[in-house]
Amino acid sequence: MDRSKFGLDLSFTDLTSRVPMTDEEVEERYEKIRERSGLLTILGVEYKADLSDINELMELGRGAFGVVRKAQFKKTKTLMAVKIIPITGNAESNKRTVMDMDVIMRSHNCPHIVRCYGCFVSDSEVRICMELMSMCLDKLLKIALRFPEAIVGKITTCVLLALNYLKETEQIMHRDVKPSNILIDNSGSIKLCDFGIAGQLIDSRRALTNTKGCVAYLAPERVGSSESEYGIRADVWSLGITLVELSTGRHPYEGCSTDFELLAKINNDPAPRLEPSELYSKNFCAFIAKCLMKRSLDRPNYDELLLLLGCSVAFLLTVITRK
Repeated sequence: MDRSKFGLDLSFTDLTSRVPMTDEEVEERYEKIRERSGLLTILGVEYKADLSDINELMELGRGAFGVVRKAQFKKTKTLMAVKIIPITGNAESNKRTVMDMDVIMRSHNCPHIVRCYGCFVSDSEVRICMELMSMCLDKLLKIALRFPEAIVGKITTCVLLALNYLKETEQIMHRDVKPSNILIDNSGSIKLCDFGIAGQLIDSRRALTNTKGCVAYLAPERVGSSESEYGIRADVWSLGITLVELSTGRHPYEGCSTDFELLAKINNDPAPRLEPSELYSKNFCAFIAKCLMKRSLDRPNYDELLLLLGCSVAFLLTVITRK
């Protein structure tokens, strides 16, 4: 990480927003995904498969969305993570499932987004076959206690490249940036995942606020401030909170006992800050401070943050278009 690139005095002007998918769009995307059910693409080769070709090995995790299992595709011996999501009568839950599948299946050109091999769709459930990663940063942080600045710098670059890809290529904002949605593999590659509440972007500068996403990482403009609209800079705030947590080992609002107290602090208190020390350079702290400006338009956008990190435009184009 080039520390000299932190702390540049930039002006920030644009705002990009999102509009939710309509029920008709959800149904249309679901049908397109269903048409490719059973088609797995591994190392550039497409295979026609059914569930008997997948050998499930062990459970990796479980949550409100469903369960993730480690599995192996028998034809190629490829290990993968299979995310199993039930199809329910809950329209919002099903919309999240469709969005997650749609984004991950269309983002195969970005090396900083978890790769999808394909999916199996039935009337009762969806199985998304993804590359197997080692661990999420939330769990790794419990082992490491905190990450050094150089490692946080690499994480920052990878996440920003993923977010920028979503915005520029797919016209999407993530809306749920946090350590548990950032994964690492055995080679040290950092990748973004979980796009179930991602929002479609538009250019009209209009978007209604809501509280989708983990409350502890929500930007002030999403929790009842005077700003009635939000865009990609809400994800920049979430990234800033994530960086503070990874750097210190503690979430800056961890002392809050209720969601109400948490939301009040986010909305009313000064933004969290890191102070320069032997652990954190002045420029690193300044970078985080830019991400955590209370007024959204005072925060940099993705391009500007990447330039602060020293990523040239040519480098960005190379990475984003890599097959």
